[in-house]
Amino acid sequence: MDWGMRNRLSRMFRPSSGNSVMLAVDHGYFMGPTRRLEDAGATIRPLLPYADALALTRGVLRTSVPPEASTPIVLRVSGGATVLQEDLSNEAVTTAIADAARLNVSAVALSVFVGAPHEHQSLVNLSKLVDDGEAAGIPVLAITAVGKELEKRDARYLALACRVSAEIGAHVVKTYYCDGFSKVVEGCPVPLVVAGGPKLDSDRAALELAHGAIAEGAHGIDMGRNIWQSDHPVPMLKALRAIVHEKATVREAVDVLEGEKARPAAPDPAVSPA
Repeated sequence: MDWGMRNRLSRMFRPSSGNSVMLAVDHGYFMGPTRRLEDAGATIRPLLPYADALALTRGVLRTSVPPEASTPIVLRVSGGATVLQEDLSNEAVTTAIADAARLNVSAVALSVFVGAPHEHQSLVNLSKLVDDGEAAGIPVLAITAVGKELEKRDARYLALACRVSAEIGAHVVKTYYCDGFSKVVEGCPVPLVVAGGPKLDSDRAALELAHGAIAEGAHGIDMGRNIWQSDHPVPMLKALRAIVHEKATVREAVDVLEGEKARPAAPDPAVSPA
């Protein structure tokens, strides 16, 4: 792995912990205006200083993130289907690696749909993207998507999807937390980050998910709705950081959450600190 690739990965994964708290705001590419993400810029702005990386599309990056921001960008480069379709797996690469380079991103991200009707297409998309990413020095994050079939989120399926993605050349894999998650980690030779998925019943449930994932070997989380659909998104993000970077227990993370909720609200920062 050359210097440029390693440098980009080190921006996203804090060297002191080896982990990352990624903020996902790329839902609109197939879901349209999502609750509390209707105005992407307003949602992103107060959270930006506390995210280790921001996952989004080039359209939202160009329109809703200040160019002086220093938060690393994970650019979603796959798409082509919306929630109006029964099958979400019919995706293609929608953003050229040259545009990703122009945008100075730290990684590109693409969904793979193992076991879906367009499995072959999505895996070939990943292979081509890895080739392009290697040539440009840009890491590739493979997302083990399940479309609308949430029942696929078990250890046997996720271990298969993650290992196949790593074998094709993904540098990082995003997947779901599940019972027996440590087996998924053991079978994947590249770092795993865990998705939050749909909004859970409580903030504590999301903290428990993050704690379990890190305890069983994940190198971070990539959450969206469980942060910005929370009634207290900034305190929630800070509590997740305590788990991911400081190995806080769930109880300690809840204490961070409650303490931050009690603090007076600060003015929304415009950019991430250097």
